Amino acid sequence: MPDTTERFFVPAPDSVRRARGFAVRTLADWGLEERADDVRLCVSELATNAVEHGTGCCHGFSVTMTAEDDAVRVEVHHHGHRRPRLRHPTDDEVSGRGLRIVDMLSDDWGWEERGGAGKVVWSLFKTAPANQGKTS
Repeated sequence: MPDTTERFFVPAPDSVRRARGFAVRTLADWGLEERADDVRLCVSELATNAVEHGTGCCHGFSVTMTAEDDAVRVEVHHHGHRRPRLRHPTDDEVSGRGLRIVDMLSDDWGWEERGGAGKVVWSLFKTAPANQGKTS
């Protein structure tokens, strides 16, 4: 049975740091730290996008993490409606690399609309089975 936890964050830049911490603590609680660096960076990018493009002055964002048998799914829910897309920024551009990072570090990612209430952007990280590498 999957284990799921969720946390809501206010629409402020400091919430990105708090979301990263939430993700790392959750992985530690689950004993799934082998992908912690990848998850932390992807949460940082997705939370930054939520603050910049999806929260507005009144709406925050939430991070949902689900541990399944062989993967961790991270979802960032926010009220933005703009479709996420991979960009090809030039060396001179200061933004536009976040989803490229998510694409490189996660095993899969995507997005879904939330029935008129914004969207969820998710990323999936495969994990080793709990008994891998152990001998009897």
